[in-house]
Amino acid sequence: MGRRLARELALKVLYRYEEGDTNLPAVIESVLEAKKYHAKDKDFSKLLVERTLGNLNKIDEKIIKVLKNWEYDRISVIDKIILRIGACEIVYFDDIPPQISINEAIEIGKKYGGNDSGRFINGVLDAINKEHEGSDNK
Repeated sequence: MGRRLARELALKVLYRYEEGDTNLPAVIESVLEAKKYHAKDKDFSKLLVERTLGNLNKIDEKIIKVLKNWEYDRISVIDKIILRIGACEIVYFDDIPPQISINEAIEIGKKYGGNDSGRFINGVLDAINKEHEGSDNK
């Protein structure tokens, strides 16, 4: 399954972290060692979690900046985490084409989120990507 699985594992780790299980090394070990995953998948998942949490304030600022007619606090926990993962990839993973990150986030949103999650995630991440492409940060 590859990187999609790694992203889903990162979602599980970040969800537990968001819900108050803040012993990150223990959460990572619990989620990633639950089954026999490929080392590449575990490594990417860990890196994604670390970069997302390491840049959390900046990522959240980017999400808030592009929200239209929606309050950040109203976003479900799952959608918020998927947005954070997708935004992290767009901004902090130069080796992944943004459209891949957006499409993966949409599919994960459809699987784990609500009925409109895929469309919502697409709109927010597309706006973040356009903002990022137009900035000097690239």
